[in-house]
Amino acid sequence: MAARAYWSGQIRLALVSIPVEVFSATKSGAQIRFNQIHKPSGKRIAYEKVVPGIGAIDRDEIIKGFEVEKGSYVLLEEREIEAVKIESKRTLELVQFVDADEIDPLYFEKPYYVAPKDELAEEAFVVLREALRKARKVALGQLSVRGSEKLVALKPCGKGLLLETLRYADEVRQGRSFFSDIDDTAPDAELLDLATTLIDKRTAPFDASEFKNRYVDALRELIDKKAKSKTGRAIIEDAGDTSSAGSNVVDLMTALKKSVGAKGAGSAKSKQPAKSSAKTPSKAAAKSKTSGTPRKRA
Repeated sequence: MAARAYWSGQIRLALVSIPVEVFSATKSGAQIRFNQIHKPSGKRIAYEKVVPGIGAIDRDEIIKGFEVEKGSYVLLEEREIEAVKIESKRTLELVQFVDADEIDPLYFEKPYYVAPKDELAEEAFVVLREALRKARKVALGQLSVRGSEKLVALKPCGKGLLLETLRYADEVRQGRSFFSDIDDTAPDAELLDLATTLIDKRTAPFDASEFKNRYVDALRELIDKKAKSKTGRAIIEDAGDTSSAGSNVVDLMTALKKSVGAKGAGSAKSKQPAKSSAKTPSKAAAKSKTSGTPRKRA
């Protein structure tokens, strides 16, 4: 079944218009969604629209409201909301170009694939793609769709283009307030070298297929077992001993040295990060296995 286009229109660069189609680059099929069920009857729970002190109400009595202060709302008719919706234009005007690494990752929201609508659009499409690639730039514009206007970034992606919706400035929290209590003191040089060595040992090209969502896999396995089970009893399996996690305080220098020197610790090609099940050695044990005494921080 052919994918349904999220948006269809034209990209405009000055006097050049390129007919394109935009398709979602992500899917939600891997997610597992649950319904709430009435256990005695096994039937799905339905929800009524209820007003406190009044009870259940009809849908035609519902109106949208914006809370301006606690318990006080500005009421808006549907026709009023429709009147301010952005006209769904079929043109994405490219109004600015920025360096590819200039946009903070915090602003990126959702990716979409962009392809030429037909063979006649291919030549201009390829020219735009290769021009962006050669200049190492990302194009910016605003896309009106379904009554709202989205800020978008456009960049090369293989033989096509990748369009990513961006958050507006007032939708992003600045990190300064969260990081203000962190000490400005530079880290110990030897500790920094050890950490850098560990990072180098575990560096490898990114491949998303190397990582699996173990929680979703375990849920699917549980659902399959439960579906085949005729007892209806809960299926609970031992998830392993997690009591040791964080139970021992280890000297940072010792821990980094052991991490760098451990066999297989630097295997960046492993399909997913190894889950440690061994207990963390105590300070005394760590000191006996390393030469010299770890230098204490002032």
